Amino acid sequence: MATSAIFKRIEKKYLVQKVQYQKLLELLKEHMMKDEYGEYTICNLYYDTQEFDLIRNSLDKPIYKEKLRLRSYGTPESNSKVYLELKKKYQGVVYKRRISLSLEEAHLYLDNGIMPNEQGQIFKEIDFFLKQYHPDPKIYIAYDREAYAGIEDSEFRITFDRNIRSRTHTMLLERDSTDFKLLNENLYLMEIKVKSALPNWMVDFLSEEKIYPCSFSKYGKFYQEFLCH
Repeated sequence: MATSAIFKRIEKKYLVQKVQYQKLLELLKEHMMKDEYGEYTICNLYYDTQEFDLIRNSLDKPIYKEKLRLRSYGTPESNSKVYLELKKKYQGVVYKRRISLSLEEAHLYLDNGIMPNEQGQIFKEIDFFLKQYHPDPKIYIAYDREAYAGIEDSEFRITFDRNIRSRTHTMLLERDSTDFKLLNENLYLMEIKVKSALPNWMVDFLSEEKIYPCSFSKYGKFYQEFLCH
């Protein structure tokens, strides 16, 4: 059975050194707590056209861009829940529209065109996207994530991603073998997700450590380094 969800928020990305990450963890103890999942692995299949039109358009930094991915938390089995997600970004605001299915249902739909039992509005948007672009899974990307949520404002979230890895063959979420690594072990990709403004204590820390927002797409980075030559 498919279920759906919608997310709208501002997301900012930062590359932080390991020593900065460790200092920030001490600060987070006063203001945030690990979310319900704590530390976990995220596995993704990114879908694109034969000519990689979606990621090439995204790298041109248009006002509006979109991409489709199939995601699991941990390496899934056939009956595990996975998420088919349409991610859109317009003028710096991220909109995520996703449905959850079993991995078996996802394979039946994406590989064989067999529709899931439930087909709500978000599923129709995803189905339209698939019929418009006819994308295939082009790259597998996995990483280990540590996630925190604000004690006073649970909508304020910080995640740290490390061990970002990928492959361009065997497009299955249920396999976690990889060929490429993106960042060295002393770098973390930090992402701040917020509905409005950052709290003052976070602004002060970023300023003191001279940590600035960066444009960083995992799929985009792998495409530039390993696929577009």
